[in-house]
Formats: sequence, structure tokens, C-alpha cells
Amino acid sequence: MANAPFNVMIVGQAGRLQYEALLFAASLRHCSPGFAGRLFVAVPQPGPLWDKDPGIRNQDVLQALADLGAEILPFESKVFGAAYPYGNKIEALQALPEGEPFVFFDTDTLITGELAEVPFDFSRPSASLRVEGTWPKPTLYGPGYAGIWQSLYTRFGLDYPSSLDLSQPDEFWKRYLYFNAGFFYGACPRAFGKRFLVYAQSVRDDPPPELAGQSLDPWLDQIVLPLVIHSFGGGRDALPAGYLDGETSCHYRLFPLLYARESDRVVEVLQEAAAPNRIKKVLKGCEPIKRMVYQGRGGKVRALFDRENLPRREQAIRNRIKSEGFWMR
Repeated sequence: MANAPFNVMIVGQAGRLQYEALLFAASLRHCSPGFAGRLFVAVPQPGPLWDKDPGIRNQDVLQALADLGAEILPFESKVFGAAYPYGNKIEALQALPEGEPFVFFDTDTLITGELAEVPFDFSRPSASLRVEGTWPKPTLYGPGYAGIWQSLYTRFGLDYPSSLDLSQPDEFWKRYLYFNAGFFYGACPRAFGKRFLVYAQSVRDDPPPELAGQSLDPWLDQIVLPLVIHSFGGGRDALPAGYLDGETSCHYRLFPLLYARESDRVVEVLQEAAAPNRIKKVLKGCEPIKRMVYQGRGGKVRALFDRENLPRREQAIRNRIKSEGFWMR
């Protein structure tokens, strides 16, 4: 399945995400003319699990997405909805074409290079390694990382020892398979999504005793994702480094953080993708994009930091931006 044609999915909905979806689509078309698959913007539909309509109703956004060749993909929220919106990425997979390889990206991502040249092997799924040790947080009285992670592999009948990175020390978070869910990919979205949903519901509704004292919100998708990837024969070494979260994509997360810490290339792509008038007039409906990209506030944030000597902790970057009055989300 190496070098197979593939589809791309992001999740869009009312509010900030619809504008991020448009910017993602614009960056994909700008930087990846060789991408021949379909771009799906998965949109949750109104239902009992949403207190407000989550759909994209802004006709200017919808038209701009259509002009960029994006296809709106409605899906039903049957399990998560407003209580856990990160679950959108899990439930939306069921709406993608069965048996066609897919790559999921978080909407707050820019494509910065030729996606068609990324050497995906869809028979060995993987996900983003741009991750910190956010989960679990072992307590003083245990269990430790090993006990917590082993309980999850045991729950789903998976081989735990083969998931370990033995070059890392025992009880250090990097020893245990852990991803950021900002991107992931696989051979069949429905098979992947079905297993993702089964595992996520199991952990949410009946966590193993070893998870007592561990927070599942907002980490549930990232707790379960390594288990799903491992179950399909994937892992941390399935995709060569330097492509996604590198030359080909950037998961910027928030616009102030983008300007503070990302490369000149990322800022250049952002400015160029957002420049055409037909896109600009729509994106100006999003306050952070209007202020940061079009009114120059992003440049002021960028001037506050030396990209070669950034604070080690993200919170320090956030605090500096806030102290200067430039924080937006």
C-alpha cells in the first residue's frame, strides 16, 4: 500500500474551526499541487449530543471551501458530541469512503510542502510524534507508567512488550508508545475508526483500575490512539522523520504560537495562502486571523522571540505574549 492514492480529512464546524478549515484547504492547494486525492471537511450534524448546531452555516465559508475542491462530509455524533468534541475525529472516520487510505489532520494545521511526496505506508499506520509527556501522570503510590500502559494493552489483547522503545529508560514517558493526535493515517478509515471508537468507549466507560486518579479529558483520544495504531501493525518508526511536523506540515495550534515559534517558511505559507482576495474576505470574519495575519499583530508577536533560543516551556511563551497584550484564540 506504499504510495497508494489517499484522501485527507479534517473536521470543521461553526466558529473558529470553519476558518481554520478554509486556511488548511488553501495551504493544501497552494503547497501541494500534486495531491490527487479528495479533501473532506467532516462536519458534525445537529443532534441530542449537541446543545447548539455545530454545523457550518456560513455560506461564504462553504463557497470558499467548494472553490478549493473541498467536500463537506456530514456525520452523526452518536457517542461524544459537545461533552468531548475531540471525539469528532473518531466518529467522522466512519463517514469516509471504505477501503481508501486516509490521512487525518487537526484543522489547526498548515500544509507547507508536497503532500504527495510523503512516503506513507498505509499498511503500517502512525501518528504525530510532536508530543510531550502529557499523559499519564503517575501518582506517588503507583502504578507507574508501565503498570498503567500495560493494563490498557491487556484490556484489548495487545502485545505490550513489542510497543516499548527499549532505548529509553524504564518509567520514562518516551519508552511507552504515545502520539499527538494532530495527524494520523491508516489503510481503511472505517476499520480504523470502528476500533478507535470501541477502544475509546471502553476506556471512558470502564477504565482499568490502574487508571484511577488519571484524567481522561482531554487526553482520551491520545490515550487510545497508540493502542489502535499498534493493533494494526503500526508504530513510532513507520513514517520517516522530517515530513509531517517538518517540511510538509505544521500543526501550529494557535496563531500567536505560530508567529512566536514556527519557521519563516510556515509564516510565509500562512501569508501566501491567506492572500487571495476571495479567501481574505472570508477569513477576515475570524478575529484572530484578521488581527494576526492581516493587521500585522503576528509580526509584533514574532519580534518578541528568538526562534533559536525559545523558552523551553510553552507556558512561558504564552505568558510573554499575554503580558504584551497580543494573546488571542
